[in-house]
Amino acid sequence: MKFLFQKLLSQLLLAILWSFATAIISQHYVSAVSLPNNETVPAVIVFGDSIVDSGNNNHISTIVKCNFLPYGKDFPGGNNPTGRFSNGLLPSDIIGAKFGVKKLLPAYLDPKLQLQDLLTGVSFASGGAGYDPLTSKLASVLSLSDQLDKFNEYKNKIKEAVGENRTATIISKSIYIVCMGSNDIANTYSTLPFRRPHYDVPSYTDLLASQASNFLQELYGLGARRIGVIGLPVLGCVPSQRTLRGGIRRACSDFENQAAILFNSKLSSQMDALKNKFPETRLVYLDIYNPLLNMIQNPAKYGFEVIDKGCCGTGNIEAGILCNNYTPHICSNSSNYIFWDSFHPTEEAYKVICSLVLDSKIKDFF
Repeated sequence: MKFLFQKLLSQLLLAILWSFATAIISQHYVSAVSLPNNETVPAVIVFGDSIVDSGNNNHISTIVKCNFLPYGKDFPGGNNPTGRFSNGLLPSDIIGAKFGVKKLLPAYLDPKLQLQDLLTGVSFASGGAGYDPLTSKLASVLSLSDQLDKFNEYKNKIKEAVGENRTATIISKSIYIVCMGSNDIANTYSTLPFRRPHYDVPSYTDLLASQASNFLQELYGLGARRIGVIGLPVLGCVPSQRTLRGGIRRACSDFENQAAILFNSKLSSQMDALKNKFPETRLVYLDIYNPLLNMIQNPAKYGFEVIDKGCCGTGNIEAGILCNNYTPHICSNSSNYIFWDSFHPTEEAYKVICSLVLDSKIKDFF
């Protein structure tokens, strides 16, 4: 009897501990929102840079990696550096969950992918990529062209598995997200010497907008019909740009901010033109510039305290390989910070941004 009681007690304790652990893990995840007309989305498919790269760079030869701690320290389950450039989830994960598809959007190059992973969507994004082909080349990462090639490969894989008809449905009814351009302005144009001798800001943003338009037309040609494009953030206010170009007070850099505003207006105009050209396509511009600026200007309103430093190290310049397990200081509560490292937001900030940007726009995809 005593043994039976002890066994029941141990099982009860295990059940309580399991429920507690499950609750802690699940609080990281995002709930689905209601889709119009009871729509269902078969898959979420993402192209872009480190904001939405869930680990593709782990599997290519580049130094632009983050598959080491403290990256992933707050990922569901804890201390899991998956190759996501944050402390936890990315917008690609959050968007997949909001559309009711899945909680985590895997990297296409992950060798552990199962068929169900492919059928419900993947990320082709590569940290360090840009609209400017030179940006991806300099970082030795997957260019937009490479990402489209992988998408073609992906289409063939699912066609072999589930047939042409189901593949056509998945491709046409999926949600596509494109997110890049920050590396073009912050790195290729502002920091490195290759583009500035040949382009001023207006002509360089023309180049980027033209490349974005070409990419969207190619994506349309491959069957995509529901496409969201994320504009540039308030780039001059990320910690690294404050450090590099914000003077002794580390103010926001007006140069990058004005370049971002100019590019965003051109990107939005290009998308309007494509809507007229392809009227059956849903092209949705997603503005993150103003929501992020609002969060930086009114942090307490959104539950944040630190706006001008990343959680990793000094928070002024560390990102990628400079933010590692030997970095002297990692903040104890990353949810107080808008930025995780000197360039990428925290999971908490991403959740706020995605809600501010996406919740009111979801109907536009249908």
